[in-house]
Amino acid sequence: MMASTLFRTIQIHPFLLYPTTLFRRRNGALYCTMKSTQTQTATQEKQQPSKVKVSQHTQSKTLDKIKRDYEAVIGIETHVQLSTLTKAFCSCPYNYGSQPNTSICPICMGLPGALPVLNSKVIEFAVKLGLALNCKLSLNSKFDRKQYFYPDLPKGYQISQFDIPIATGGYIDLDLPLEFGGGHRKFGITRVHMEEDAGKLLHSGNEDYSQVDLNRAGVPLLEIVSEPDMRTGIEAAEYAAELQRVVRYLGISNGNMQEGSLRCDVNVSIRPVGQLEFGTKVEIKNLNSFSSINRAIDFEISRQVLFHSQGQSDQIVQETRLWEEGAQKTVTMRKKEGLSDYRYFPEPDLPEVILSQVFVDSIHNSLPELPEMKRRRYEKMGLSMQDVLFLANDMNVAEYFDATISSGADIKLAANWIMGDIAAYMKNEKLSINEIKLTPQELVELIASIKGGTISGKIGKEILFELLAKGGTVKGLIEEKDLVQIADPIEIGKMVDKVLSENPKQLGQYRGGKTKLQGFFAGQVMKLSKGKANPGLLNKILLEKLNAES
Repeated sequence: MMASTLFRTIQIHPFLLYPTTLFRRRNGALYCTMKSTQTQTATQEKQQPSKVKVSQHTQSKTLDKIKRDYEAVIGIETHVQLSTLTKAFCSCPYNYGSQPNTSICPICMGLPGALPVLNSKVIEFAVKLGLALNCKLSLNSKFDRKQYFYPDLPKGYQISQFDIPIATGGYIDLDLPLEFGGGHRKFGITRVHMEEDAGKLLHSGNEDYSQVDLNRAGVPLLEIVSEPDMRTGIEAAEYAAELQRVVRYLGISNGNMQEGSLRCDVNVSIRPVGQLEFGTKVEIKNLNSFSSINRAIDFEISRQVLFHSQGQSDQIVQETRLWEEGAQKTVTMRKKEGLSDYRYFPEPDLPEVILSQVFVDSIHNSLPELPEMKRRRYEKMGLSMQDVLFLANDMNVAEYFDATISSGADIKLAANWIMGDIAAYMKNEKLSINEIKLTPQELVELIASIKGGTISGKIGKEILFELLAKGGTVKGLIEEKDLVQIADPIEIGKMVDKVLSENPKQLGQYRGGKTKLQGFFAGQVMKLSKGKANPGLLNKILLEKLNAES
């Protein structure tokens, strides 16, 4: 009743702030339509082209040489959307992709008199992440109002944390991939704080209005602010990827960038090498993949270096820029607001957040083995860094590998099978490791059957792909298809004799010095045995018979 009264009032007496605001219903979904009085250009830069353009030509050897004189300083603000059943301060669920404005209530919409009630899971997840990032927890923290006006913020403020965040002063460890030079890195975490998400604007292409979807309003977020410890785009991208691994291992978020569950805003500045003072900071938004983080930072570093090298460093202003994926460049979005613009003050409708040490200890004891701990354990097993990074990257793959070796499989062989044929099958079929039919126990049996000589490696691969697609047991398939490896020297000897007698010309050539023909004979015997002859025994008998009469 309150909502319908408000909407009737809005239609009769439009908001002064947005003179052409209208709420309307389409296909059963409620939309708030914002008409602008002017047609806006995509970016300010399109109106006023930059004096200095960074093109592929300028990003040449000359620019690379100039860049050596400068050091980039990079920090990242990451928003992680929490996988709670309901929103942060009300009982509305949130399902990605649902019809606009179908998961809202008076609290989400900021209606007068609606009071927030904190979802306790948000605190639990915040403590989990704070501990996982080696932070110091604030046993007494509070919520604050961050005030700004935007069409997707119905209350006119966002419930966040300002001066007393729930976690501070942590760090994260990671290993760079070998293709990017490898090496261990440790990046500082300034703070982790809880807040709610805003709604979402649905832009209408060439029209002069946008529609507001409030489904996302009030969804719980954790914001992780890094120290400005990164120096390259690769380091920043790997930092974001490690955060994604951590939140997935903890089970507090799916971390999907394409769904907006993990969003990164990057701050980039440059300074001459050796200078301690920071340069002018530029924030970059609209980064929807780890590769775009890397490329956007590299572009922005080049852009700023070019200004410095041409004596136009005053052209670098504190602003927010957008990464345009199609054009592969950053463009001006808006001037950066200062903290004073937000007029923070304590949230009067929510009590303080007080944590007991018992509560913190219980969460600490329930933490899973995190990616960094897993990598170090795999390294101690003797696996290469390439193997370690692949296996620990996905929690489900790591669990599958751990289950395989805990059942007695050879560590290196298990890693090779998972990283090789199993990973290739998953990629081709677009499946996760939880969706394949091969169980860790059957992989153990397969490895043991090959290692013990029951079947050959070639037969093993054939069995593997059948088990991946259809399931079953290794022993059952071996018996059903009569795949047991032939390891009887007399039987293999007869097959070798048959192949040699049927190929007298090649035999003569071999004995005349063309010893590479040994591979030809071995292939013919394998063909005759339908791939079941023991390769080691076959080669030994074949060599003896080839050289017997030479």
